[in-house]
Amino acid sequence: MSTTRAQARIFTAPRIGFAVLALAASLSVGAGRAWEPRAVQTSTDIADVVAVSAPLAPVTPAAVAPAVDLLDATVERLASSAPEIQRDVLRLALTAREAAAKDGLARKADLLTVIDYSLPSTAKRLWVFDVASGKVLFHELVAHGKNTGDNYARRFSNTDGSLQTSLGVFRTAGTYSGSNGYSLKLDGLEPGFNDKAARRAVVMHGAPYVSSEFASQHGRIGRSWGCPALSQAVAPKVIDTIKGGSLVVSYFPDHDWLAQSRFVGTASGYAAGTH
Repeated sequence: MSTTRAQARIFTAPRIGFAVLALAASLSVGAGRAWEPRAVQTSTDIADVVAVSAPLAPVTPAAVAPAVDLLDATVERLASSAPEIQRDVLRLALTAREAAAKDGLARKADLLTVIDYSLPSTAKRLWVFDVASGKVLFHELVAHGKNTGDNYARRFSNTDGSLQTSLGVFRTAGTYSGSNGYSLKLDGLEPGFNDKAARRAVVMHGAPYVSSEFASQHGRIGRSWGCPALSQAVAPKVIDTIKGGSLVVSYFPDHDWLAQSRFVGTASGYAAGTH
């Protein structure tokens, strides 16, 4: 073949040939560097192929951002209905609810009961939320265990006979009538922190010592043997609302629980310093 004919064949080859050669050269030059995302080009012009090397701007993972935005929105919606609750405590409780629901542990996931034991017993520190509607169904006084503290809770236990309150995530079970009247069984979902609740007969029930009148006379409400006792007037209504598989989050900024709970996750970093 003559030199003239060879040159003619090279310069009349499809332009895509040059595009492929240019792309190969670009990849060869960049082989020693860390890989960067490349934009996809459909044009066969050499200039367009070279433009492939321009990096894309970093993008927030789509699976993460919407979840965070949804949690923030839920916190704000519920907090607007319950201005007394600490937002970090509410965030932690919602995070725990989500984790438990994903594990299939909540049959009534739209209902969430939050108890903030960092507040004094004279304050209404139990909330029952309808998460779907954003409503507060109940906001009540709740007792802690006799050996957990006086007006303020200080100590918590999962031990039989301790007469102390347990922390963590519980799931409500069935009801029964016992020595404390109409009562709600609680299943502790956190080994080492509350999983002995059933054995200890830690249940929700009404008690005459849970009232504003008692608090006025004694500087605190009465104390239970470890149960989250409510006023006798409201206990049956709360029990019938949350029974059968909803979640109860008993909160206190206890470092061991916050560090070891599989439910609270990164939210524990915020709630640990709330009070």
